[in-house]
Amino acid sequence: MANPQEASVRPWFLELLPLMVVVLIVAHVLALVYWIYRLATEKQPQRRKRQ
Repeated sequence: MANPQEASVRPWFLELLPLMVVVLIVAHVLALVYWIYRLATEKQPQRRKRQ
């Protein structure tokens, strides 16, 4: 005889916790990549030689 599936006793926020952690990591990595891109493409003022 098959046993009936037991309902999960963990709260809903513990079920979503791994997904939220992955989403936060992805958001931080994207922000870091964007920040590096902005630094690399930023227009630098021309430096003049003083005489």
